[in-house]
Amino acid sequence: MVDKLHLQQLKKDIEALKGEKVLIRANKGRKKMVEVEGILENTYSNIFVVKFPIDRECKQYRCVTYTYSDLITNTVEIILCRTNTKVGVM
Repeated sequence: MVDKLHLQQLKKDIEALKGEKVLIRANKGRKKMVEVEGILENTYSNIFVVKFPIDRECKQYRCVTYTYSDLITNTVEIILCRTNTKVGVM
């Protein structure tokens, strides 16, 4: 079980990654996993925003929001591309 201190630390860890290139693995249900590289755009008190390029030329972007509870429940995983390390609850 995750307590309040772990949640606060998770939020600080995600906040420190703003502007970094990350790989997002998201469970979309029914054995559907999505892996997309994007940039951690912004963080808020309950959500964080990841910006993904839509086309290969990176001229258009799509912003997707995730909650910190997605990380806690392992519905979403964040992997830092620079070091290839997983960010999340241990």
